[in-house]
Parts: sequence; C-alpha cells; structure tokens
Amino acid sequence: MTAALNKNDKATQILDGALQEFLARGYAGTSMDRVAATAGVSKPTVYNHFQDKEGLFRALVQKIARERFQLKFTPESFGTSAEESLPRLLALMVDTIADDDDYQDFVRLVIGESGRFPELARTFITYLSKPGLELMQCYLKEHPEFGFADSQAIAQIILGSAVYMCLTQHILHGRDIMPLSKERYIETIVTLMLKSIHPPRDQKDECR
Repeated sequence: MTAALNKNDKATQILDGALQEFLARGYAGTSMDRVAATAGVSKPTVYNHFQDKEGLFRALVQKIARERFQLKFTPESFGTSAEESLPRLLALMVDTIADDDDYQDFVRLVIGESGRFPELARTFITYLSKPGLELMQCYLKEHPEFGFADSQAIAQIILGSAVYMCLTQHILHGRDIMPLSKERYIETIVTLMLKSIHPPRDQKDECR
C-alpha cells in the first residue's frame, strides 16, 4: 500500500511540474528534461511513469478532468427538480472555469497548439469535453420532464453556450467588450429550458 501511495504521489508530483512547464513554454517548448527538473525528479523517473511527452500530456488532461470536473459533477448533484438543480448545475459549470486561472491558461494552450498538434485537441475533447457532454445527457435523462427528443443535441447546445460564455468573458478577456454576467447568463438559459416544461398559457391552449 505504501509503495502504491508513493508511486501515485510521484506521478502527481511529475504532473504538477508538467503543468507548470506546459503553461510557461507551450507544448513544443516543453521537454521531459525540463519537466523532471521542475518536478524535482530524475528524467528516468518521468519516463518510468509516462512513456513520452504525449502520454504525459494525456495523463495531465485526465488529472485536470478528474480534479476540476469529475469530482464535482456527479449524478447526486442533479437534485430533485429541474427548477432547483439546473441553475445550480450551470453555476457550477461556469464557476469551475471562470474561477480557475490555471485551467483558463490550459485551454489557451490547447487552442494555441491545436494547429500544429491536433492530437492535443483530440485528447482534450476525449477526456474533458466528451465526459461533460455525457454528464449533461445523463442530467437530461434524469429529468424527462423537459421532453427533449434529442438529448445529445440539447446537451451540446447547453455546454456550447456555457463554454462560449466562459471563452468570451474569461479565457479571451472579452468581459469589457461584450459583457455578460454569470447571473444573467444562467437566468436566461434556465428560463429558455423551463419553457419546455411550463409553456405559456396561450401556447397550451393552441395545442388543445
């Protein structure tokens, strides 16, 4: 047990060092030598845990996904009613991105390097974006009262709007150019989605 814990601690130490290097130097400018030096371990130790730089980056994305999202977003956080759970879920999504400078810098890194290293972007989509989509689909299935026929498309629309909001307001520094507060965004999305549950009275009458 102690050996396993030490191994995990060493891997975490390496990944923390890798994050510092990737954010400071970009993917192309980061070497395994620099990661080892920043992490305070030997180069063979880095290779012993991660075969190459791409494997190291993949493990880092998985770590970020686990710590920033998977441990926070669980089916238990969905709540009992859409009116209560949807605003809370959206706020958690936005806050997780908006309040994390390192994560914002990491997204900038992936976007900036995706042209030369498309596999980095695919790794990001696989371990961060796709699980988020699946979680939102799960949420919609837990709340069939919304009545959406295509939960995958709706989930992508919801996530897309949240990501766009965080991208323009925080990651790309656009808050003073096209401001949109978190509260206004959440209130608007919630109102739109709840209309599928509680349509206007005249709309109900037309359907009879």
